[in-house]
Amino acid sequence: MQQLVDRFINYVKIDTQSNPNSKTTPSTEKQWHLALELVEELKQIGMEEVTINHNAYIMATLPSNLERDVPTIGFISHFDTTPDFTAVDVNPKVVKNYDGGDIVLNEAENIVLSPNYFEDLLLYKGQTLITTDGTTLLGADDKAGIAEIITAMEYLIQNPTIKHGKIRVGFTPDEEIGRGAHKFDVEQFGADWAYTMDGSQIGELEYENFNAAGAKVSITGKSVHPGYAKNKMVNAISIANEFISILPPEETPPCTSGKEGFFHVHTLKGEIEHAEFELIIRDHDLEKFEKRKEFLKTVTNKLNEIHGNCIELELKDQYFNMREKIEPVFHIVEIAKEAMETVGIQPIIKPIRGGTDGSQLSYMGLPCPNIFAGGHNFHGKYEYIPVQSMQKAVEVIVKICELVAVKSY
Repeated sequence: MQQLVDRFINYVKIDTQSNPNSKTTPSTEKQWHLALELVEELKQIGMEEVTINHNAYIMATLPSNLERDVPTIGFISHFDTTPDFTAVDVNPKVVKNYDGGDIVLNEAENIVLSPNYFEDLLLYKGQTLITTDGTTLLGADDKAGIAEIITAMEYLIQNPTIKHGKIRVGFTPDEEIGRGAHKFDVEQFGADWAYTMDGSQIGELEYENFNAAGAKVSITGKSVHPGYAKNKMVNAISIANEFISILPPEETPPCTSGKEGFFHVHTLKGEIEHAEFELIIRDHDLEKFEKRKEFLKTVTNKLNEIHGNCIELELKDQYFNMREKIEPVFHIVEIAKEAMETVGIQPIIKPIRGGTDGSQLSYMGLPCPNIFAGGHNFHGKYEYIPVQSMQKAVEVIVKICELVAVKSY
């Protein structure tokens, strides 16, 4: 366990924040710092065929120790962290034997991680937690997944009596800005299927996610002196506000859960002569997803009729529900479920209210359900991870490898 903790803390101290405004892959130069370190570590623990390409995609192989052929499986995680919150000078705190009370992350700033607000903390009473110091995110998304995969591979190498087929490992940049799978070479990876270790709470097992699109609404106005503006001024800010007010307020992230879809305006800026805002569209149901996009087109057309064709709408699909690609090979979910149950974990099978590299990879020909990595409260200063959850993730990886070795296909 201590080796797993040390490995994880070493990773999170390296700033690997991605940048959505960059056109390069990886999107930030600093992602190379951890990527190159991971390459050396994979070699040191005894992995074979360790490669890193010019876009920082890492792959490695643990050869089969069986005398018969079984499917090649893979485990994938990403090493970038979100641009939503700072990852500079991450200074993790280790809380041993958590007592179920408040955890003071930063006394000077009065930043407290409390079970009164984050009720899931009480699930881990008596365990060891790793938290932030209240000034940065932690980076368990998804450096926990990397630490767990490498620790599991090292365990299998050190315990050759555990039988397994060929195992492929992949680490990617830029997942947090939606590009983690864009340049992933599925053919080179060469696995029959894989698992992303990128979920949250212990027990999570996910094989369906949102259908997703992004939209940008641009509005061209006309600026006229406000004292003489009647029938002349076209205020782009007012039209942007009018457009947003038409979106159903009950179909926004704070009002939805489960498989309920939403519209989410996340960027808004403007002046009288020009305003623009961006939003995302999400729905698990493909038919409802398409209707949401049509709704935005209808609103655009309606307001253009009123205000004189001053609005432009750009729509772009981002990813689709991987359930369509997973269901034909559902045994890969059943294997993960059996692995969890075998090591004493109750599987939590639920849809992802978001996306994952596994979604894009599934549509690229690599079916790829998502398994918990153990962290909570991603993308902010209240992020934490129980060490025991990380250890169980390692056990699940090892058990999946064992099960694939003994099952018939």
